[in-house]
Amino acid sequence: MDLDIKEAYSCNCSICTKRGHLLAFTTESNFKLLSGEESLSDYQFNKKIVHHLFCKNCGVGPFGQANPPGADEPKRAINLRCLDDFDFESVPVHKIDGRSR
Repeated sequence: MDLDIKEAYSCNCSICTKRGHLLAFTTESNFKLLSGEESLSDYQFNKKIVHHLFCKNCGVGPFGQANPPGADEPKRAINLRCLDDFDFESVPVHKIDGRSR
C-alpha cells in the first residue's frame, strides 16, 4: 500500500468495536488490491452502505469500501491494525460516533 497516513480513526459502531479496527481512509483510485480477492467475503448491516470485507480463511477484516452519498468516488477504509510495520504512535486518532448513526 502506497499511502501517506497522517491520521487514524476509531469508530464505536458494533463491528469496528468488536473487531478492534483502527482506520485510515482513502479513495478507490488510490487503492489497489494486489492479490487475494478470491479469499474475500462481504458483510453488510444496518443501511448497507459499507461493505465490510474479510478473509474467508482467517476472518481478518483488512479493509472496507463504501460509496457514500455525495462522494465524488468510492472510499476505502484501511484497517491499520493489519499493517505489519505501522507505527500507531505516529498519527493522531480521531473518534467516530458510528454507533449513533
